[in-house]
Amino acid sequence: MSINSAMAAGASGLIANSSALAAISDNIANVNTIGYKRVDTIFTPNYKIGGGGASRYASSGVSSNSRLDVNSSGLLTPGVSATDMAIDGDGFFVVRPSPNNSGTGSDAVLFTRSGGFQTDSAGYLRNDAGQYLYAWPVQADGTVNQNPSNLDQLEAVNLSNIGGTANATSNVRINANLQASTTPSAAAATYAAGASATNMASGNVTPDFERTIQIYDTQGGVRSVTMSFLKHATNANQWHVELHVQPAADVTTGAPLVDGQIATGIVAFDTNGEILSGAPTTLPTSIAFESSDTAGPVGAGAIRWSTTTGVGAQTLALDLGTAGAPGGITQFNSPSNLDSTVVDGAIFGAFAGVEVSEDGFLSARFTNGVVRQVYQMPVATVFNANGLASVGGASFQITEDSGAFTLNAPGSGASGTIAAQTVENSNVDIATEFSNLIITQRAYSASSRIITTADEMLAEAIQMKR
Repeated sequence: MSINSAMAAGASGLIANSSALAAISDNIANVNTIGYKRVDTIFTPNYKIGGGGASRYASSGVSSNSRLDVNSSGLLTPGVSATDMAIDGDGFFVVRPSPNNSGTGSDAVLFTRSGGFQTDSAGYLRNDAGQYLYAWPVQADGTVNQNPSNLDQLEAVNLSNIGGTANATSNVRINANLQASTTPSAAAATYAAGASATNMASGNVTPDFERTIQIYDTQGGVRSVTMSFLKHATNANQWHVELHVQPAADVTTGAPLVDGQIATGIVAFDTNGEILSGAPTTLPTSIAFESSDTAGPVGAGAIRWSTTTGVGAQTLALDLGTAGAPGGITQFNSPSNLDSTVVDGAIFGAFAGVEVSEDGFLSARFTNGVVRQVYQMPVATVFNANGLASVGGASFQITEDSGAFTLNAPGSGASGTIAAQTVENSNVDIATEFSNLIITQRAYSASSRIITTADEMLAEAIQMKR
Protein backbone atom coordinates (compact mmCIF):
# COMPACT_ATOMS: atom_id res chain seq x y z
CA MET A 1 0.00 0.00 0.00
CA SER A 2 1.43 3.41 -1.01
CA ILE A 3 0.42 5.00 2.29
CA ASN A 4 2.50 2.47 4.23
CA SER A 5 5.45 3.07 1.91
CA ALA A 6 5.06 6.82 2.47
CA MET A 7 5.25 6.26 6.22
CA ALA A 8 8.39 4.13 5.74
CA ALA A 9 9.85 6.87 3.54
CA GLY A 10 9.23 9.40 6.30
CA ALA A 11 10.96 7.11 8.79
CA SER A 12 13.94 6.75 6.45
CA GLY A 13 14.07 10.54 6.20
CA LEU A 14 14.19 10.79 10.00
CA ILE A 15 17.02 8.25 10.14
CA ALA A 16 19.00 9.86 7.34
CA ASN A 17 18.70 13.36 8.75
CA SER A 18 19.55 12.08 12.22
CA SER A 19 22.78 10.74 10.76
CA ALA A 20 23.40 14.10 9.09
CA LEU A 21 22.80 15.87 12.41
CA ALA A 22 25.32 13.58 14.10
CA ALA A 23 27.94 14.40 11.46
CA ILE A 24 27.30 18.13 11.75
CA SER A 25 27.51 17.87 15.53
CA ASP A 26 30.92 16.19 15.28
CA ASN A 27 32.11 18.83 12.85
CA ILE A 28 31.06 21.69 15.10
CA ALA A 29 32.45 20.02 18.21
CA ASN A 30 35.84 19.53 16.50
CA VAL A 31 36.13 22.94 14.88
CA ASN A 32 39.28 23.62 16.96
CA THR A 33 40.73 20.09 16.80
CA ILE A 34 44.16 19.97 15.15
CA GLY A 35 44.13 17.90 11.96
CA TYR A 36 40.40 17.05 12.14
CA LYS A 37 38.69 16.25 8.83
CA ARG A 38 35.00 17.10 8.51
CA VAL A 39 32.32 14.50 7.79
CA ASP A 40 29.96 14.95 4.85
CA THR A 41 26.58 13.21 4.72
CA ILE A 42 25.50 12.14 1.25
CA PHE A 43 21.80 11.41 0.61
CA THR A 44 20.88 8.78 -2.00
CA PRO A 45 17.33 8.06 -3.27
CA ASN A 46 16.17 4.45 -3.12
CA TYR A 47 13.45 4.56 -5.86
CA LYS A 48 13.47 2.35 -8.94
CA ILE A 49 11.20 3.33 -11.83
CA GLY A 50 11.23 1.85 -15.29
CA GLY A 51 11.73 3.97 -18.38
CA GLY A 52 8.02 3.89 -19.22
CA GLY A 53 6.91 5.00 -15.78
CA ALA A 54 4.66 3.13 -13.32
CA SER A 55 0.89 3.08 -12.85
CA ARG A 56 1.20 2.88 -9.09
CA TYR A 57 4.09 4.33 -7.10
CA ALA A 58 5.44 3.06 -3.79
CA SER A 59 7.95 5.32 -2.10
CA SER A 60 11.32 3.84 -1.22
CA GLY A 61 12.70 6.56 1.00
CA VAL A 62 16.26 7.75 1.26
CA SER A 63 19.62 6.37 2.37
CA SER A 64 22.49 8.35 3.86
CA ASN A 65 26.19 7.71 3.67
CA SER A 66 28.88 9.46 5.72
CA ARG A 67 32.11 10.38 3.98
CA LEU A 68 35.30 11.98 5.28
CA ASP A 69 36.54 15.09 3.49
CA VAL A 70 40.23 14.20 3.87
CA ASN A 71 41.38 15.93 0.69
CA SER A 72 40.57 19.39 1.99
CA SER A 73 43.26 21.04 4.10
CA GLY A 74 42.69 23.17 7.15
CA LEU A 75 44.21 26.58 7.78
CA LEU A 76 47.86 26.54 8.90
CA THR A 77 48.38 28.55 12.07
CA PRO A 78 51.42 29.22 14.30
CA GLY A 79 52.21 26.52 16.87
CA VAL A 80 53.64 26.95 20.35
CA SER A 81 56.45 24.38 20.27
CA ALA A 82 59.50 23.72 18.08
CA THR A 83 58.08 20.24 17.50
CA ASP A 84 54.71 21.48 16.23
CA MET A 85 54.53 20.63 12.53
CA ALA A 86 52.11 20.79 9.65
CA ILE A 87 52.20 19.56 6.07
CA ASP A 88 51.86 22.33 3.52
CA GLY A 89 50.34 20.39 0.63
CA ASP A 90 49.33 16.78 0.18
CA GLY A 91 50.32 13.90 2.43
CA PHE A 92 50.37 12.64 6.00
CA PHE A 93 52.74 12.10 8.90
CA VAL A 94 53.51 8.43 9.61
CA VAL A 95 52.52 7.45 13.16
CA ARG A 96 51.96 4.34 15.24
CA PRO A 97 50.32 3.65 18.61
CA SER A 98 53.60 2.35 20.06
CA PRO A 99 57.22 3.57 19.82
CA ASN A 100 58.61 0.03 19.79
CA ASN A 101 57.77 -1.17 16.29
CA SER A 102 61.03 -0.76 14.38
CA GLY A 103 61.45 -3.86 12.24
CA THR A 104 58.57 -5.71 13.91
CA GLY A 105 55.41 -4.23 12.43
CA SER A 106 53.37 -5.38 15.43
CA ASP A 107 51.20 -2.25 15.32
CA ALA A 108 49.44 -1.04 12.20
CA VAL A 109 50.95 1.98 10.51
CA LEU A 110 48.67 5.01 10.63
CA PHE A 111 48.61 8.36 8.89
CA THR A 112 47.64 11.74 10.31
CA ARG A 113 47.67 15.47 9.68
CA SER A 114 47.65 16.16 13.41
CA GLY A 115 51.17 17.48 13.91
CA GLY A 116 51.06 18.91 17.42
CA PHE A 117 53.92 16.70 18.63
CA GLN A 118 55.38 16.85 22.14
CA THR A 119 57.97 14.72 23.94
CA ASP A 120 56.72 12.12 26.39
CA SER A 121 58.51 10.96 29.55
CA ALA A 122 60.78 8.68 27.49
CA GLY A 123 61.70 11.38 24.99
CA TYR A 124 59.52 10.12 22.11
CA LEU A 125 57.55 12.57 19.98
CA ARG A 126 53.82 11.92 20.02
CA ASN A 127 50.76 13.98 19.20
CA ASP A 128 47.71 14.80 21.32
CA ALA A 129 46.06 11.53 20.29
CA GLY A 130 48.99 9.53 21.68
CA GLN A 131 50.30 8.50 18.25
CA TYR A 132 54.11 8.29 17.93
CA LEU A 133 55.90 10.00 15.05
CA TYR A 134 58.06 7.78 12.83
CA ALA A 135 60.91 8.95 10.59
CA TRP A 136 64.04 7.87 8.74
CA PRO A 137 67.14 8.11 10.95
CA VAL A 138 70.09 10.04 9.54
CA GLN A 139 73.16 7.80 9.31
CA ALA A 140 76.56 8.69 10.78
CA ASP A 141 77.80 9.77 7.36
CA GLY A 142 74.83 12.11 6.89
CA THR A 143 72.92 9.92 4.43
CA VAL A 144 69.30 8.82 4.76
CA ASN A 145 68.11 5.35 3.72
CA GLN A 146 64.85 6.38 2.10
CA ASN A 147 62.46 3.71 0.89
CA PRO A 148 59.02 4.49 -0.59
CA SER A 149 57.31 1.44 0.91
CA ASN A 150 59.57 -0.27 3.47
CA LEU A 151 58.35 0.66 6.95
CA ASP A 152 61.27 -1.19 8.54
CA GLN A 153 63.50 1.74 7.59
CA LEU A 154 61.51 3.99 9.94
CA GLU A 155 61.95 4.38 13.68
CA ALA A 156 60.14 6.31 16.38
CA VAL A 157 61.59 9.81 16.83
CA ASN A 158 63.29 9.96 20.22
CA LEU A 159 64.98 13.14 21.46
CA SER A 160 66.34 11.59 24.67
CA ASN A 161 68.85 9.62 22.58
CA ILE A 162 70.53 12.87 21.53
CA GLY A 163 73.50 13.51 23.78
CA GLY A 164 76.10 16.26 23.71
CA THR A 165 78.46 16.54 20.79
CA ALA A 166 81.86 17.87 19.83
CA ASN A 167 83.14 18.40 16.29
CA ALA A 168 86.79 17.90 15.42
CA THR A 169 88.36 20.55 13.18
CA SER A 170 88.75 19.42 9.60
CA ASN A 171 89.19 22.70 7.72
CA VAL A 172 91.45 25.69 8.40
CA ARG A 173 91.60 28.76 6.16
CA ILE A 174 94.27 31.41 6.67
CA ASN A 175 93.77 35.01 5.57
CA ALA A 176 97.02 36.92 6.16
CA ASN A 177 99.64 39.20 4.63
CA LEU A 178 103.41 38.87 4.81
CA GLN A 179 105.30 42.13 4.36
CA ALA A 180 107.20 42.00 1.08
CA SER A 181 109.96 44.40 2.24
CA THR A 182 110.91 42.27 5.25
CA THR A 183 114.70 42.00 5.49
CA PRO A 184 115.86 38.37 5.81
CA SER A 185 117.41 37.66 9.20
CA ALA A 186 120.89 36.25 9.61
CA ALA A 187 119.40 32.97 10.82
CA ALA A 188 117.71 32.48 7.45
CA ALA A 189 121.04 31.62 5.84
CA THR A 190 121.50 28.52 8.04
CA TYR A 191 117.80 27.67 8.55
CA ALA A 192 116.89 23.97 8.56
CA ALA A 193 113.40 22.87 9.70
CA GLY A 194 114.45 19.37 10.74
CA ALA A 195 117.09 20.46 13.29
CA SER A 196 116.16 21.94 16.65
CA ALA A 197 119.19 24.23 16.61
CA THR A 198 118.10 25.90 13.39
CA ASN A 199 114.28 25.84 13.36
CA MET A 200 111.53 28.10 14.69
CA ALA A 201 109.48 25.49 16.59
CA SER A 202 112.30 25.03 19.12
CA GLY A 203 112.59 28.75 19.74
CA ASN A 204 116.19 28.85 18.58
CA VAL A 205 115.28 30.85 15.48
CA THR A 206 113.12 33.93 15.82
CA PRO A 207 110.40 34.05 13.13
CA ASP A 208 109.72 37.20 11.13
CA PHE A 209 105.99 36.70 11.73
CA GLU A 210 104.12 34.30 14.02
CA ARG A 211 100.53 33.73 15.08
CA THR A 212 98.71 31.00 17.02
CA ILE A 213 95.33 29.56 16.07
CA GLN A 214 93.13 27.11 17.93
CA ILE A 215 91.74 23.87 16.56
CA TYR A 216 89.43 21.26 18.14
CA ASP A 217 90.23 17.59 18.65
CA THR A 218 87.76 14.70 18.46
CA GLN A 219 86.70 15.20 22.08
CA GLY A 220 86.11 18.91 21.68
CA GLY A 221 89.37 19.85 23.36
CA VAL A 222 91.14 23.01 22.28
CA ARG A 223 94.63 22.57 20.77
CA SER A 224 97.01 25.41 19.91
CA VAL A 225 98.80 25.43 16.56
CA THR A 226 101.40 28.13 15.91
CA MET A 227 102.27 29.32 12.40
CA SER A 228 105.82 30.67 12.12
CA PHE A 229 107.13 32.46 9.01
CA LEU A 230 110.78 33.26 8.13
CA LYS A 231 111.73 35.27 5.03
CA HIS A 232 113.94 33.25 2.66
CA ALA A 233 117.60 34.30 2.68
CA THR A 234 117.99 34.62 -1.10
CA ASN A 235 114.51 34.51 -2.71
CA ALA A 236 112.44 37.63 -2.07
CA ASN A 237 109.16 35.86 -2.90
CA GLN A 238 109.56 32.82 -0.67
CA TRP A 239 109.04 32.20 3.05
CA HIS A 240 109.90 29.24 5.26
CA VAL A 241 106.80 28.08 7.20
CA GLU A 242 106.41 25.83 10.22
CA LEU A 243 103.13 24.73 11.80
CA HIS A 244 103.79 23.33 15.26
CA VAL A 245 101.62 22.27 18.18
CA GLN A 246 102.07 23.90 21.57
CA PRO A 247 102.92 22.27 23.85
CA ALA A 248 105.01 20.02 21.65
CA ALA A 249 104.32 17.09 23.99
CA ASP A 250 100.74 16.91 22.63
CA VAL A 251 102.04 15.12 19.54
CA THR A 252 104.57 12.46 18.67
CA THR A 253 106.09 12.84 15.21
CA GLY A 254 108.31 10.93 12.84
CA ALA A 255 111.42 12.39 11.22
CA PRO A 256 111.99 14.91 9.76
CA LEU A 257 109.32 16.56 11.96
CA VAL A 258 110.67 17.67 15.36
CA ASP A 259 109.71 19.93 18.27
CA GLY A 260 105.94 19.51 17.80
CA GLN A 261 106.01 20.33 14.09
CA ILE A 262 103.04 19.09 12.08
CA ALA A 263 103.94 20.70 8.73
CA THR A 264 106.97 22.47 7.26
CA GLY A 265 107.73 23.85 3.83
CA ILE A 266 107.95 26.87 1.57
CA VAL A 267 105.19 29.36 0.71
CA ALA A 268 105.97 31.14 -2.57
CA PHE A 269 104.39 34.19 -4.24
CA ASP A 270 104.37 35.60 -7.74
CA THR A 271 105.53 39.10 -8.60
CA ASN A 272 102.03 40.43 -7.91
CA GLY A 273 102.15 39.22 -4.31
CA GLU A 274 99.69 36.35 -4.84
CA ILE A 275 100.36 32.85 -3.62
CA LEU A 276 101.57 30.15 -5.99
CA SER A 277 99.48 27.06 -5.31
CA GLY A 278 101.95 24.68 -6.90
CA ALA A 279 105.76 24.55 -6.97
CA PRO A 280 107.81 26.14 -5.56
CA THR A 281 105.22 26.18 -2.72
CA THR A 282 105.83 22.98 -0.76
CA LEU A 283 103.82 23.48 2.45
CA PRO A 284 101.34 20.55 2.72
CA THR A 285 97.66 21.38 2.39
CA SER A 286 96.50 18.23 4.22
CA ILE A 287 97.68 17.28 7.70
CA ALA A 288 96.70 13.89 9.13
CA PHE A 289 96.79 13.09 12.86
CA GLU A 290 96.84 9.47 13.96
CA SER A 291 94.73 8.43 16.94
CA SER A 292 96.44 8.53 20.33
CA ASP A 293 95.86 4.79 20.73
CA THR A 294 97.50 3.84 17.43
CA ALA A 295 99.85 0.92 18.03
CA GLY A 296 103.44 0.67 16.81
CA PRO A 297 106.15 3.22 16.14
CA VAL A 298 105.38 6.51 14.43
CA GLY A 299 106.30 6.41 10.76
CA ALA A 300 108.45 8.88 8.89
CA GLY A 301 106.71 12.22 8.55
CA ALA A 302 103.68 10.91 10.50
CA ILE A 303 101.87 12.79 13.27
CA ARG A 304 100.22 11.05 16.21
CA TRP A 305 98.36 12.54 19.14
CA SER A 306 100.29 11.59 22.26
CA THR A 307 98.85 8.93 24.54
CA THR A 308 98.24 11.53 27.25
CA THR A 309 95.65 13.31 25.08
CA GLY A 310 93.40 10.27 24.57
CA VAL A 311 91.88 11.68 21.36
CA GLY A 312 91.09 10.17 17.98
CA ALA A 313 92.38 10.57 14.46
CA GLN A 314 91.56 13.63 12.39
CA THR A 315 92.70 15.32 9.19
CA LEU A 316 93.12 19.06 8.64
CA ALA A 317 92.64 20.59 5.20
CA LEU A 318 94.79 23.73 5.09
CA ASP A 319 93.52 26.44 2.74
CA LEU A 320 96.11 29.14 1.98
CA GLY A 321 94.14 30.69 -0.86
CA THR A 322 94.42 30.77 -4.64
CA ALA A 323 95.93 33.38 -6.92
CA GLY A 324 93.24 35.68 -8.30
CA ALA A 325 90.75 34.78 -5.58
CA PRO A 326 90.03 36.94 -2.54
CA GLY A 327 91.52 35.99 0.82
CA GLY A 328 94.30 33.54 1.58
CA ILE A 329 97.94 34.48 2.21
CA THR A 330 99.40 37.37 0.23
CA GLN A 331 102.74 39.19 0.09
CA PHE A 332 102.21 42.90 -0.23
CA ASN A 333 104.38 45.71 1.04
CA SER A 334 102.28 46.42 4.12
CA PRO A 335 102.84 45.19 7.67
CA SER A 336 102.56 41.46 8.24
CA ASN A 337 99.16 40.70 9.72
CA LEU A 338 96.80 37.80 10.33
CA ASP A 339 93.52 39.19 9.05
CA SER A 340 91.37 36.20 10.01
CA THR A 341 91.18 32.46 10.30
CA VAL A 342 88.22 30.27 9.49
CA VAL A 343 88.31 27.12 11.60
CA ASP A 344 85.46 24.62 11.74
CA GLY A 345 84.77 22.22 14.58
CA ALA A 346 83.49 22.99 18.05
CA ILE A 347 84.06 22.31 21.72
CA PHE A 348 81.67 19.98 23.55
CA GLY A 349 78.11 21.26 23.57
CA ALA A 350 75.02 20.01 25.38
CA PHE A 351 71.73 19.32 23.62
CA ALA A 352 69.77 22.59 23.51
CA GLY A 353 66.73 21.87 21.35
CA VAL A 354 65.53 20.94 17.89
CA GLU A 355 64.62 22.66 14.68
CA VAL A 356 62.69 21.36 11.68
CA SER A 357 63.40 22.26 8.07
CA GLU A 358 61.07 22.48 5.09
CA ASP A 359 62.51 19.28 3.64
CA GLY A 360 61.61 17.35 6.78
CA PHE A 361 64.95 17.18 8.57
CA LEU A 362 64.72 17.30 12.34
CA SER A 363 68.05 18.69 13.56
CA ALA A 364 69.50 18.85 17.04
CA ARG A 365 70.93 22.17 18.24
CA PHE A 366 73.78 22.19 20.74
CA THR A 367 75.10 24.90 23.03
CA ASN A 368 78.36 25.07 21.05
CA GLY A 369 76.48 26.22 17.95
CA VAL A 370 76.59 22.86 16.18
CA VAL A 371 73.43 21.81 14.35
CA ARG A 372 73.24 18.12 13.43
CA GLN A 373 70.56 16.39 11.37
CA VAL A 374 69.08 13.47 13.28
CA TYR A 375 65.91 12.37 11.45
CA GLN A 376 64.10 13.04 8.20
CA MET A 377 60.34 12.75 8.31
CA PRO A 378 58.69 11.11 5.29
CA VAL A 379 55.40 12.36 3.90
CA ALA A 380 52.99 9.55 3.00
CA THR A 381 50.66 9.96 0.05
CA VAL A 382 47.83 7.79 -1.29
CA PHE A 383 45.92 7.85 -4.57
CA ASN A 384 42.53 8.54 -2.96
CA ALA A 385 42.81 10.22 0.43
CA ASN A 386 39.02 10.30 0.85
CA GLY A 387 39.08 6.49 0.74
CA LEU A 388 41.11 6.23 3.96
CA ALA A 389 39.42 4.75 7.03
CA SER A 390 39.32 6.80 10.22
CA VAL A 391 40.57 4.98 13.33
CA GLY A 392 40.13 7.83 15.79
CA GLY A 393 42.48 10.49 17.05
CA ALA A 394 42.51 12.19 13.61
CA SER A 395 44.39 9.14 12.30
CA PHE A 396 43.67 7.03 9.22
CA GLN A 397 44.65 3.70 7.76
CA ILE A 398 44.86 2.23 4.29
CA THR A 399 41.82 0.64 2.59
CA GLU A 400 41.17 -0.78 -0.85
CA ASP A 401 39.47 2.48 -1.78
CA SER A 402 42.45 4.61 -0.79
CA GLY A 403 45.10 2.62 -2.63
CA ALA A 404 48.60 1.84 -1.37
CA PHE A 405 50.78 4.43 0.35
CA THR A 406 54.06 5.89 -0.87
CA LEU A 407 56.70 7.44 1.39
CA ASN A 408 58.51 10.44 -0.08
CA ALA A 409 60.87 13.08 1.18
CA PRO A 410 58.90 16.29 1.83
CA GLY A 411 58.58 18.37 -1.31
CA SER A 412 59.32 15.50 -3.70
CA GLY A 413 56.76 13.89 -5.96
CA ALA A 414 53.22 14.67 -4.83
CA SER A 415 54.26 15.25 -1.21
CA GLY A 416 53.88 18.58 0.51
CA THR A 417 56.60 20.30 2.50
CA ILE A 418 56.93 20.57 6.29
CA ALA A 419 55.90 23.81 7.97
CA ALA A 420 57.81 24.13 11.25
CA GLN A 421 56.26 25.50 14.45
CA THR A 422 52.90 25.36 12.71
CA VAL A 423 49.75 23.27 13.11
CA GLU A 424 46.88 22.55 10.76
CA ASN A 425 43.45 23.48 12.06
CA SER A 426 40.36 21.46 11.21
CA ASN A 427 38.87 21.92 7.75
CA VAL A 428 35.47 22.75 9.28
CA ASP A 429 33.77 25.96 8.16
CA ILE A 430 31.51 26.93 11.04
CA ALA A 431 29.19 29.05 8.85
CA THR A 432 28.61 26.12 6.49
CA GLU A 433 27.91 23.78 9.39
CA PHE A 434 25.33 26.12 10.94
CA SER A 435 23.63 26.46 7.55
CA ASN A 436 23.56 22.69 7.19
CA LEU A 437 22.22 22.43 10.73
CA ILE A 438 19.21 24.58 9.84
CA ILE A 439 18.60 22.66 6.61
CA THR A 440 18.85 19.31 8.40
CA GLN A 441 16.48 20.47 11.15
CA ARG A 442 13.89 21.52 8.55
CA ALA A 443 14.31 18.26 6.64
CA TYR A 444 13.87 16.25 9.82
CA SER A 445 10.68 18.16 10.69
CA ALA A 446 9.37 17.65 7.17
CA SER A 447 10.02 13.91 7.37
CA SER A 448 8.10 13.76 10.62
CA ARG A 449 5.16 15.51 8.89
CA ILE A 450 5.15 12.72 6.26
CA ILE A 451 4.61 10.17 9.02
CA THR A 452 1.88 12.30 10.64
CA THR A 453 0.06 12.78 7.33
CA ALA A 454 0.32 9.10 6.39
CA ASP A 455 -1.01 8.17 9.81
CA GLU A 456 -4.03 10.45 9.34
CA MET A 457 -4.70 8.95 5.89
CA LEU A 458 -4.52 5.41 7.30
CA ALA A 459 -6.94 6.45 10.00
CA GLU A 460 -9.34 7.73 7.32
CA ALA A 461 -9.04 4.45 5.41
CA ILE A 462 -9.80 2.45 8.59
CA GLN A 463 -12.86 4.60 9.25
CA MET A 464 -14.31 3.75 5.81
CA LYS A 465 -15.59 0.35 6.95
CA ARG A 466 -17.82 1.90 9.62
